[in-house]
Amino acid sequence: MTGKSKKRFIAGATCPSCKQQDTLMLYFENNVEKLACVKCDYSESQTDKEVAAASKNDAGVIGVFKP
Repeated sequence: MTGKSKKRFIAGATCPSCKQQDTLMLYFENNVEKLACVKCDYSESQTDKEVAAASKNDAGVIGVFKP
């Protein structure tokens, strides 16, 4: 079950799709940073930089255990 996440608007940001200003919100869902526009269906997601870097370097590794 996913916990509630605060959604924050990004002041002065312009949506790359509909070009409207102050319509982009930023929130986290399952530890993934997501960006969405409230005026159109534009959305973008970005994982944590460490996770993205580890997945590229250890492509043959199934999982990493950190005690």
